[in-house]
Amino acid sequence: MPVYMDFHDLPDGVTAAHIAEMHQEDLKIEHKYNCRGLTYWCDERRHTAFCLIEAPNEQAIKELHEKSHGAVPQRIIEVNDLLVQSFLGRIQDPEKAPNTNHHIIDDSAYRIIMVVNINKKVLRTDTLDILQAAIRGYRKSIINNVSNHKGRVVKQDANSLLISFINVTNAVECAFKIQKLHNCVITPDLEFKIGISAGFPVTERKTIFEDAIKEANYLCYSMNGNVILSPEVKEEYESENQNNPMNITGVMSLTLVEKEFVIKLLEYTETVWNDSNTSALDFSEHLGFSKSKLYRTMMSITGKSPNNFLKNYRLNKALELLDRHVSNISEITYQTGFSSPTYFSKCFHEAYDILPSKYMKQV
Repeated sequence: MPVYMDFHDLPDGVTAAHIAEMHQEDLKIEHKYNCRGLTYWCDERRHTAFCLIEAPNEQAIKELHEKSHGAVPQRIIEVNDLLVQSFLGRIQDPEKAPNTNHHIIDDSAYRIIMVVNINKKVLRTDTLDILQAAIRGYRKSIINNVSNHKGRVVKQDANSLLISFINVTNAVECAFKIQKLHNCVITPDLEFKIGISAGFPVTERKTIFEDAIKEANYLCYSMNGNVILSPEVKEEYESENQNNPMNITGVMSLTLVEKEFVIKLLEYTETVWNDSNTSALDFSEHLGFSKSKLYRTMMSITGKSPNNFLKNYRLNKALELLDRHVSNISEITYQTGFSSPTYFSKCFHEAYDILPSKYMKQV
C-alpha cells in the first residue's frame, strides 16, 4: 500500500502529550480503515504535527482521524518511505520515547536543508580527468563532514548533494568546513556553492520538503557568498547562539526581499529557459520590474545581467545533458533554448574553454 504523510496545524494549547494520545487512538481503530499508523512528529513550539501512515488512499486517512479524535489533517501527500527515513531519521515510533511512561514523541519534523553544488568553471581537455577525480574526493570528504555534524545525506549525484540537519548550528558549521576544505586545495576550475534553507516535510507542494529543497537550490544562484543562508536560517542560527550576530567568513544570508526575488526569478526561469524566443524583456514584464531596475537588482543579487543569467542557466542544463550522453549536440542546442548549434558551441566555448563536441568525447 502507499505511504502518506499528513500535516496538522495545531491550535494553541495542544501539546506533545495530546498528540501522543491521538496517535494511540488512531492505532486502536486503524484496522477498520485498512490503515497502519507508522509514526508521527510533533513540534509544540511551531504548532505542527505530521503523521506517517500506510493507507489505501487519502480518504481513508481522513476518515480514520475523524473517527478516532476528530482532528482531520490540513494536507496529505504520498511519500517514499526511504526518503522519509533519509530526511527525518525514522519511519516508525522510537523504541524508547523521551517520556517512556506516556510514550510521548516530542520530535520536530522541521529540518535544515542544505544543497551543495560543485560547479565546473573551466573544462580544458587536459584537466577533465583531474577535475572528475577531485570531485569524487570532495564528495567523500563532504559526506564525512556531514556525518561529523550529525547530518544525513539524502541524495547525491555527480556534482551535487542534498543534506538534512536537525540543528541549524551544525548545518552552518558543516557548510563552513566544506567551503574551507575547498579553499585549502588548489582547484581553480571548480566552484562550490552551498544553499541552506529550512522547512517542513508537507507543504502545498506535491513532494516531501519540496519548498525547502527548491529554496536551497535557488540560493546557490546568489553571488553574495559561497555559503548562502535563507533569512529564516540566519535568524534561527543567531537564536541558537544566544542572539549573537552571525559573523562567519564566506557565510552570507539574503534578506527576505532578496530571497523572494530569487524564488520568483528562478520559478519563472524554470518555465521559459528552453524557449529560444525568451528575452530579458520577458523577465522584466513577468517580474514587474523596469529594464533598468531588473538589471540593477539581478547584478546585485546574482552578479549577472538578465541575458547572461539566462544564458548561463541554459549552459548548465546543456552541461548536464552532455554529461549524461542522452542527445547529440544539435538536439541539445534546441532542447536548451539556443537558436543554432553554431551559437551554442560559441557560448559553450566562451564559458568553459572547450567545444561541446570535444567535451562530449572526453566524458
